[in-house]
Amino acid sequence: MKVVVFGATGMVGQGALRESLLAPDVEQVLAVGRTPTGVSHPRLREVSLKDFADLTPIKEELRGFDACFYCLGVSSVGMDEATYTRISYDYPMAAARTFAELNPQTTFVYVSGASTNPNSRQMWARVKGRAELDIIELLPNAYAFRPGMIQPTHGVRSKTNWYNAVYTAVAPVVPLLERIAPRYVTTTDKLGQAMLRAARVGYANHIVENADFR
Repeated sequence: MKVVVFGATGMVGQGALRESLLAPDVEQVLAVGRTPTGVSHPRLREVSLKDFADLTPIKEELRGFDACFYCLGVSSVGMDEATYTRISYDYPMAAARTFAELNPQTTFVYVSGASTNPNSRQMWARVKGRAELDIIELLPNAYAFRPGMIQPTHGVRSKTNWYNAVYTAVAPVVPLLERIAPRYVTTTDKLGQAMLRAARVGYANHIVENADFR
């Protein structure tokens, strides 16, 4: 299996990259991003992309892949809807359209979020909800993953410093939270493993909630 990871330097992307490189049935991983991952591995190749709304410069690099894990995302805090829409809708749709052209059978995992809803009053939930629906309509093997709280594991870190402080503080109680509130809590390694499961055997539903990652 060959896997593409968009946003491999972000917290979710780091988890997806790590689990993909650990998986014995993954023969090649292509990381697409603006900055290098800093990871050295014989099965890892990286390509740089400046504008994620236009994949033309790397289009030929994306041929022949079985799965795409789209982990690129930002917080909506302090961001206007137009800017957030460009990042959270236009960018993933550009990737989905490219794979629909190159290989419509590619498994495409779009990392969304818990409580996503295209009819929500919350801007971020509305934008991501629209992306979910359009990606799923475009690709028969597309999935929208809706994680809740994500605890970084195995050295994975967020790019946002205050997030890291929060994650460090709650780390001791995460195992308990996973047991008593599986609908709301997951970890970067379990999320990455769930993406690989989607590529291998799929899920019953195209919308995959946090509890389904177990």
